[in-house]
Amino acid sequence: MFCCNPSSDRLPESLTAKPTLSLVPPGECQFTPDFVAVPLLKKWTVSETSYVLRFGVPDTAKPLNLSTCACILAKAEIADKDGNVETIVRPYTPISTNTQIGSFDLLIKDYKENGQMSRYLCEDLAEGDSLDFKHIEFNVKTQAPFAYKKIGMLVGGTGITPMIQALHAILGDKNCEIKVDMLYGSRVSTDILGKEMLDSWAKQDRLKVTHVLSHEPEDSSWKGARGFITKELIAEKFPSPEEDDIVIMVCGPAVMYDIFSGPRGEKEVGGILAEMGYSSEQVYKF
Repeated sequence: MFCCNPSSDRLPESLTAKPTLSLVPPGECQFTPDFVAVPLLKKWTVSETSYVLRFGVPDTAKPLNLSTCACILAKAEIADKDGNVETIVRPYTPISTNTQIGSFDLLIKDYKENGQMSRYLCEDLAEGDSLDFKHIEFNVKTQAPFAYKKIGMLVGGTGITPMIQALHAILGDKNCEIKVDMLYGSRVSTDILGKEMLDSWAKQDRLKVTHVLSHEPEDSSWKGARGFITKELIAEKFPSPEEDDIVIMVCGPAVMYDIFSGPRGEKEVGGILAEMGYSSEQVYKF
């Protein structure tokens, strides 16, 4: 077993690369409906609370071959503070593309005591250890190429990962004309996952990103928006519900769905987006 301390050298290409179009159809993912163990190859420290974990795949001569957008399921046996072992299963969306051969990358935020799996992955799982993954039909989400003219992305925390996947397909396609506006809510500036890459991608005129920080210290040098994402900010930045060929994509913690779109498991749109006139066909909940 290798040392469990995260690697501190340069960041992986999955957090620094240009947008890359690399689509495969659903049904070709190396992971199947049965869990299979693959090794943790490398762990990078991204910030005080976030890490990139690179895992192997069953056939190391091939890419993961995950469709866009889609996630995979991770399973671990984790002991609580009393020593009781519990089986935990959580979905994760890789930030790497299908150009990466033999491995895939996950961007994970360590939620400490509020997240059993994230804490285990970030603090306990060592390079060389194995983790179980599988992929089922339910994990396949809205698929690229997307048939929209404008997309609004409403994001909180680790909800950025499927958006990164979608942005690879949009911005990496030179023939795509979709314009994207993103509202990305985080607690503090050091919590913004993938900020440098997003800022780089936003130099293209087809992507605009607005970061909104809820708990940034008043004496910090942050010059961006503070507080919370509001109805007024959505109206200012996102396409109107009266426009044709638009969609609002939502991904974040459960409370975010409750406030903006209605619960993730309900197809009908609710919350602020419903109040603003967006229909269920215009809102996609990851």
